[in-house]
Amino acid sequence: MALTLYELAAGERRFSPYCWRIRMALAAKGLAAKRIPIRFSDKVQLAFSGQDRVPVLVDGDTVISDSWRIACYLEDTYPDRRALFGNAIARGSCRLINQWADRVQLAGISPLVTYDIFRHIDPEDRAYFRASREKRFGRPLEAVQAERDERVHDFRASLAPLRATLGEQPFIAGDAPAYADFIVFGGFQWARSISEFPLLEQPDPVYGWVDKMLGLFNGLARQSPGYTW
Repeated sequence: MALTLYELAAGERRFSPYCWRIRMALAAKGLAAKRIPIRFSDKVQLAFSGQDRVPVLVDGDTVISDSWRIACYLEDTYPDRRALFGNAIARGSCRLINQWADRVQLAGISPLVTYDIFRHIDPEDRAYFRASREKRFGRPLEAVQAERDERVHDFRASLAPLRATLGEQPFIAGDAPAYADFIVFGGFQWARSISEFPLLEQPDPVYGWVDKMLGLFNGLARQSPGYTW
């Protein structure tokens, strides 16, 4: 049965980190989905899901929102395809990575690229985006991003556990990529899709890992509109 994925868009750029987690998960499972672009001002289109955030996956009569719930649904519904977690213990451990990415990685990236997002989104979305983000940060978007040359050092330092892990094994999940990798990669692909500011530098193992992730699934992420750091 046909799958449909609703994802955040700014023109041709698909820049939600949560949607990218699912784009990669679908590719790993070998599942094709019709992709529906949603702007910030289009959230009424998601009313059928009972909430207003992407990603939303529709699989026949089943509607699932929230990237973690979607990943679990894909794993449980299509167990004969490539595993996203592997087993219950791995899934439980992956939940920790999901929380770390949401609370540390994405929180660290957001002030570094927030004005770049504003510059790329459709004009109809800008008033909402500015008001909501300036309320969150407590100052103008321009002022938030103006500090990024200094703040990026703290962000890179926050990646120390990730860097140490990737210094010893090729992927977060071990010898091959799995949903743990897709979670963290989603944050970097979010930034790459919308900002030319280099979050990472060579020879950081995280930089090399991102490059490997960009090449997965016939270059799915690399071919999506974005910047080269």
